[in-house]
Amino acid sequence: MFKLYWSSSTGAFAPEAVLTELDVPFSRIEVDTAKGEQLQEAYLAINPRGQIPALVLLDGTVLTETAAMLLHLADAHPQAGLAAQPGEVQRALTYRWLFFAAANIYESDLRWEYCGRYTSEPAGEPGVRAAAAVQLDRSWDLINREVAGPYFFGRGFTVLDVYLAMLAGWHYDFGKLERSCPKVWALMQAVSRRPKIAPLWRVHYGHKPALQW
Repeated sequence: MFKLYWSSSTGAFAPEAVLTELDVPFSRIEVDTAKGEQLQEAYLAINPRGQIPALVLLDGTVLTETAAMLLHLADAHPQAGLAAQPGEVQRALTYRWLFFAAANIYESDLRWEYCGRYTSEPAGEPGVRAAAAVQLDRSWDLINREVAGPYFFGRGFTVLDVYLAMLAGWHYDFGKLERSCPKVWALMQAVSRRPKIAPLWRVHYGHKPALQW
């Protein structure tokens, strides 16, 4: 059985959503970030970076990096059609936008939310946050141009949609996202309303009234 080390409002949402969509048995092991458990020896032995999530595969291999988890789960269950097959053009585009989002949106979200981690000078924190907001706006605009609707590639639901919905749920200004990136906003709604995912959405995003519909 898969084991998912998770905490709410983290990147654990995406692999948990995919595992749930697949009806794959897995156990959830909560890491209490309020107590700093992600930085304690027991968890660092699993993920030395102290980041959540971590996914333990069926053979005991530990997988980190959310995007990698999603691609592996899609490949391990090809019958579900959650990703195009390797070698297909849509698969190449999935790589492109997953990696783009991980490098530009995920990282910028962290810079905005935890700006103190990215400068040794407290006076520099507002500048870090402002630059992160600019990068987020540019990156989401590029994504919005590519969304076919209701999901990224049209009507077919894929792991890319889960990843983008997760990141959209972390946006620093939901009103701005809805106005400037309406197709991204609609994609997030479509993912969060899927019957199997909706309960997880409430766990991870239920504290954000703007994301309840």
